[in-house]
Amino acid sequence: MIHPTNKWEALDAHLLQVLYVLLTEKSVSNAAKRLNQSQPAISTALKKLREITGDQLLVRSRNGMTPTERGLSLLEPVSQVLSQLELIATQQVNFDPAQSRQVFNLAASDYLNPIAIGEILRRIHVEAPHCTVIMHSMGHNVDYAHALESGMYDAVIGNWPQPPEYLRLAPLFEDEVVCLMRKSHPLANKALSMDDYLNADHIAPTPYTVGQRGVIDLHLSKERLKRNIVAFIPYFGMIPYMLLQLDAIFSAPRSFSRHYSALLPLTISTAPIQFPKISYYLLWHERQHRSPEFRWFRDLVISVLRNDSHVVN
Repeated sequence: MIHPTNKWEALDAHLLQVLYVLLTEKSVSNAAKRLNQSQPAISTALKKLREITGDQLLVRSRNGMTPTERGLSLLEPVSQVLSQLELIATQQVNFDPAQSRQVFNLAASDYLNPIAIGEILRRIHVEAPHCTVIMHSMGHNVDYAHALESGMYDAVIGNWPQPPEYLRLAPLFEDEVVCLMRKSHPLANKALSMDDYLNADHIAPTPYTVGQRGVIDLHLSKERLKRNIVAFIPYFGMIPYMLLQLDAIFSAPRSFSRHYSALLPLTISTAPIQFPKISYYLLWHERQHRSPEFRWFRDLVISVLRNDSHVVN
């Protein structure tokens, strides 16, 4: 039994990390996997945390476990303490990319020009030959904010209209919307009119959130316009190949369209509507903001996507 006056002395970095992971995962087994520990070890730590705080912290529910009100109130302060501990442990460390064996997790949808991602991998291999990059696909059911907060992702390349304000953000580049279609499309090689565009068949990417419009349809709705979408596809990279089979239009970033029109019998037409530019940015969580290795990684990604001409030309 922990003496009441010595409760704060019983807390250490390990227990705080266990508490944070338990509160975010809401599962002893998932927390054990993330921390690479056994379930009994996590259960023992939870028991100790309950004695220290005088609260159950997590209780059983129909879907597993759910934090108590006390547990929820501890999530933010525990996160801040862990960030400060990380700063103390890393601020004096000199990161040497040439010697590091760090694993970097980068998430992005396949709307980017693949050559740009290839350039990021090339630069990392040259400057940090022992490091590994794991690319994560940004599907419509991925909770990228949670993945950044939990450390599953180190950074995310995004272009959503309103990213979470509590995440760190660095602008990357802007791209314009064009119309991609097969060369044998009846509307190919002509200036598209508004009626041409709205009445044509369209293929669109599956929205990331149910009920949420993408950049294209959000702008059209503001103008009280609507296009004829015949299919929603979850992967950008599949759509150019589907265009070869039917007379449909894909409204896509110019950099993406240029890449696939150079590989396939596809053509690019100027959109008859002045869509807003698509703004791309890099997102990361405050917990890794001051970490030297992740700062180096972010700076490299930002440098490639901001400055390399093949990204947007």
